Order: sequence, then structure tokens, then C-alpha cells
Amino acid sequence: MSSRPVIGILLDYQSEGSFSTRPHYALRCGYFDAVWAAGGLPMALPYIADAAQDYLSQCDGLILPGGFYPFPAALYGDPPPAGETVHPRYQFEAGLARRALDADAPTLGICAGMQVIAAEMGATLYRDVRAELPTAIDHLNERPAEETAHPVAVTAGTRLHGVLGVDALDVNTAHKEALKAYPDALVVNAVASDGVVEGIEVPDRRFCLGVQWHPEFFAADGDPNFNLFSALVEAAGDSD
Repeated sequence: MSSRPVIGILLDYQSEGSFSTRPHYALRCGYFDAVWAAGGLPMALPYIADAAQDYLSQCDGLILPGGFYPFPAALYGDPPPAGETVHPRYQFEAGLARRALDADAPTLGICAGMQVIAAEMGATLYRDVRAELPTAIDHLNERPAEETAHPVAVTAGTRLHGVLGVDALDVNTAHKEALKAYPDALVVNAVASDGVVEGIEVPDRRFCLGVQWHPEFFAADGDPNFNLFSALVEAAGDSD
């Protein structure tokens, strides 16, 4: 048996693509590499609804990763259109996030994963940051994901501030939606210069953090982004 805490990483979903014209799972290697480097044992999680509780039983922590897929209209505060079809990833991920919150399982949400956690706490989203907010930052395509695009201010006294160990951080960006309204139970711990929410935490959970950027691109030991994975693995190890 490995002594490494098991970190379940939700896979992304493609109905078709360059890998296969048939439905398949996919996820960039960076998530898995970051967890391993941080001392965890990464395990990929497919969308098997009946296995969700078993996943939580077998995993010491979770990562809900980034991804581009459609959210239900309700997340934007809109009534669902007739015949709305919920994307397979959201259909599974929302339930898994809810179970993780209820079980107090250490969880890190990244980009879309952060938004799903927030939605499960009762938050709503802007559908298109650039169309709905006054901002000079192109949060979707400002720079390639391998490059930092804009700074974020990290709120002192928050769990995120303690994890990152910095007051400000230059981050990459690759998102169209952003948090709009959120409940008091959800703490915003980082914001961009244009006011866009860049980080959240649920303070009454042992470890539940979300960031809007993609720290897996900069997860080298000594980089504040790496601390997110180290802190998740540490919290997961404490859950034994």
C-alpha cells in the first residue's frame, strides 16, 4: 500500500475530437504531475454515477480541474430553456462536488472546478466577463496558458493567503465565465485588478479552495502555485 494520500482528479470529457471520433475522457498531464510532485498519488475519476460515493471513500482528496463545457442556464441565474440538456461533465461533477462538501473532503477546484464548487454553494456566474463587466483584461485569451497574464491580489488572513504565502501573484488566465453573486458562506480570497473573482474558499471546511487560474502550469517546487497542491496533499494526509 502506498503511503501517499490518494488524490482523485476528475477527468474532462470530449464527445469527439482528435483522439477519437467517439466519446472519451481526457485531461492534461500537468494535474497528475503536480499531485505526484507534491507527494500525492493521483487517480483519474471517470463519470460513473453509482461510483461517486466509492470515489470519496477511496480518495483522501479531490481536484476538480479546468475545462471548457457548457453550464446549465441556472448557473447564470436564468430559467432553464425547454429541453435543456445538461453536459455529462457537469451532471456528474456537480453531484461529486456536493458530496465532497457534505463529507468535508479536502478539495481543490481549478477554473471551471472552482465555479462548480461556488455554484454548489449557491453562487451565480457571469456568462461572459468581457461582455458583462468593464475590463481591459481578456480573461480568456490574454496570453497563452504557459504565461502569466495579469496580477491578482490575495486577501490577508484567508486560507489561500496562508497557502500561497504572498500578497499578490501574477497568474495565467483562460476563462469566459466568472463569479457574479455568492453567499456569505463562501469567502472570496483573491481578485484581479478589474474586480473579477480569482479565488474562493469555504472556511467551515477543513480544506476547500478554488482558484480561477491554472496553477498546474507553474507547479514547480518553490513557486507559490505549487503550494496549492502541497497543501491539498497535506490536508488529504491529515484525513486518515
